[in-house]
Amino acid sequence: MGALVTLDLPDDSPMLGLPWIITFGPLDDPAEWEPVVCGPYERAHALALAEAVVAEEQLMAVVEPLLPALSAEEIRGEIAAAQIAAEDETARIEESDLYGDFEDVIDDELEAAATQEEQPAEPLTAPSEAELRAGFGRIAELLTNRGRR
Repeated sequence: MGALVTLDLPDDSPMLGLPWIITFGPLDDPAEWEPVVCGPYERAHALALAEAVVAEEQLMAVVEPLLPALSAEEIRGEIAAAQIAAEDETARIEESDLYGDFEDVIDDELEAAATQEEQPAEPLTAPSEAELRAGFGRIAELLTNRGRR
């Protein structure tokens, strides 16, 4: 079994409605072969496809939103926002207690492990070709109408 990495977003995040891509790569040695990028898909389809592939292969799948920008300025704005967020995160980490309360961490990890044991995760069923094609149509409409509203 491989690994799947994605963003943990709140249910009301506007990023959930964006097109998503999947990057498949080697789990162990990144120089083993070049990653394969697939998409765009709707988020649910991207997650299901990634899970279906990594459930049977020793691969890493990264599922992430595709930000369709309409100008170089919009791209620069996204880059600036990401840089500010990274600086804020670095400052927050530097200001925090690096060690925290060890007991709280252990309790959280034990609770998470117990929850996982109770409910074994089943991989999502990969969407059918018809479902993917319908999703492509919705993504095309989304991208075509972006910026017109």
